[in-house]
Amino acid sequence: MSLMHRATSEIGAAPDEAWANELNDPGPPGHAAQRSLHDLLLRATRHQVWRLRHQLPGAGPADLEDLAQQAADDALVAVLGKLDTFEGRSRFSTWVYKFGLLHAGVAVRRQSWRHREVALPDTFDVSDGGVTPEAFAQGSELSRAVHAAISTDLTPHQRRVTLALLVEQVPIDVLAERLNTNRNALYKTLHDARQRLRACLMASGHLDDPSLRSTP
Repeated sequence: MSLMHRATSEIGAAPDEAWANELNDPGPPGHAAQRSLHDLLLRATRHQVWRLRHQLPGAGPADLEDLAQQAADDALVAVLGKLDTFEGRSRFSTWVYKFGLLHAGVAVRRQSWRHREVALPDTFDVSDGGVTPEAFAQGSELSRAVHAAISTDLTPHQRRVTLALLVEQVPIDVLAERLNTNRNALYKTLHDARQRLRACLMASGHLDDPSLRSTP
């Protein structure tokens, strides 16, 4: 039995369907259902925070517990706000548990980047690669082509977002917070940037046009 299944089976005293319905009850049954929901979310966030604790050097057990509690609180609000979107494709408790894992992951990443400067470079170093002379030459040429496309075909905003996410490896939720935007807006920017880069590299002959590939 997986950790998720074990945790959800232990906490879900009431059948999933009844539990989900009770969460909307304004009386004592609803309060009890929300306490059970928070208990389950806390199991998930504790598990995820401890699994990712290597990203938080210097953090002690009390710090990790505080982070797990905060993430569970945030996840509780998120679940209650999305109850109407639950489609019953999995057990309700399983659906809930994933909220805990997600919010704990975000909390750890934010904490790990809390005192770090977020780089928003306008350019990056061209790297050469390849273990053979031929691979080295091909890698160098492609690297220069990508560098040129990023420099000339992307808008300044697309360039900064692309380099921060793909080169500097800034977590997207951290970057969204620093740029006062949201994940969806950054995903859209990155999607548009990738389309521009792909078109540029196809035009220069460094990428094949998928529409021109032969089928067996």
